[in-house]
Amino acid sequence: MRIPGYAVLSLLFCLFLTGKSHATDYPPSTVSMRLVQVSPHSYYVQGEAGTAIENEGFISNAGVVVTDEGVVVIDALGSPSLAQLLMQQIRTITDKPVVKVIVTHYHADHVFGLQYFKEQGAEIIAPVGAEKYLNSPVAEERLEERRLSLDPWVNDDTYLVWPERYIDGVQVLDVGGIRFRLAVVGDAHSDADMTVYVENDRVLYSGDVIFEGRIPFLGSSNTKLWLDALQQMDGSDLTALVPGHGPHQGAPVQAVGLTYRYLAFLREKMGAAVDELIPFEEAYSGIDWSAFEALPAFDAANRRNAYQVYLSMQDEAFAE
Repeated sequence: MRIPGYAVLSLLFCLFLTGKSHATDYPPSTVSMRLVQVSPHSYYVQGEAGTAIENEGFISNAGVVVTDEGVVVIDALGSPSLAQLLMQQIRTITDKPVVKVIVTHYHADHVFGLQYFKEQGAEIIAPVGAEKYLNSPVAEERLEERRLSLDPWVNDDTYLVWPERYIDGVQVLDVGGIRFRLAVVGDAHSDADMTVYVENDRVLYSGDVIFEGRIPFLGSSNTKLWLDALQQMDGSDLTALVPGHGPHQGAPVQAVGLTYRYLAFLREKMGAAVDELIPFEEAYSGIDWSAFEALPAFDAANRRNAYQVYLSMQDEAFAE
C-alpha cells in the first residue's frame, strides 16, 4: 500500500515534535568493546592503556548501571562513535533507554561521546566546576586537536555538551530503585572531579581520581588535594571499584594503591628538590623511577607529570 506524501510529512512532523526521531548515525568504531558485570546492576567497559589518540580514542572506562526506570551511564567515552558502540553493548543486556549520564569530570576522553546520549534524550549530570573547563580556551583547543587526530570519529559535527544538572558537595540520586551517592571531590585531577557510589551494589565508580594499570595524566591537577582525597577513601566495604582507567578491582578493594603511591612518590621527590633548590632536570635525572617505568604511558606522561608537580610545589612553598 502506498502512503500518501502528506501522511509521511505529517508523521515526520509528529516525530519532530515528540523528540522520537532517530539519533545521528556516527562513523562506526572498529575497536573491541565488551561490558563486564561487577555486581547485579553494575557494569563497565574498559579502554586500552595508551595515549589519548590511540585505539580510536578508546582509552578510558565507562560505567553502566541498569535500573527499573532505565540505564544510567557513567562517563561517555572519547567520541560519539564510541558512545554509539557502547549503546550497542548496552542493548545486549537490556532494552531500557539511557535516562541519565553522570560525568565524573570533563576531560575529552570521557565527554566527547555525550552528544550521542543527549540525542537519545538522556539528562547530563556533572560536578560544579565543570563549567570552568567548558568556558576555557582549552576545551575548544582540545576539540580542534581531536578533530584532526581522531578523524573521522571526532570531526566537524562533534561538539561540546554542557550539563543540565550540576552536583555540589554530596547528593543522593534515586533512579528506578537504585541509589547513587554523588560526591564532588573538587579540582583534584581536573577542574572538577566527582565519584559515583552505587549504594545497592556497593560499587564505586571513581573517575580519574583513581587510575589502574597505567601512569595517570596529571595535567594541571591539584596533586595535594588529590592525594588528600585518596587518603580519605575507604575501600573495605566495597564489592568493586571501577577506576577511570584500567581494570576494576573486586573485594577486598585496594585499588587506591597505584595512584596513591605514584602521587606520593612524585610529591616526595619533587618536594625535596624544591626544598633543596635543585633544578628540575638535575632532580629528575637523579630519581630512580624503576617502580613505575614499566607501566603504560610512562614515557608519554611521567616527565610532564613530574615537572607539573615540581612547579606546583614551588608555588606551595612560596605560599607558606
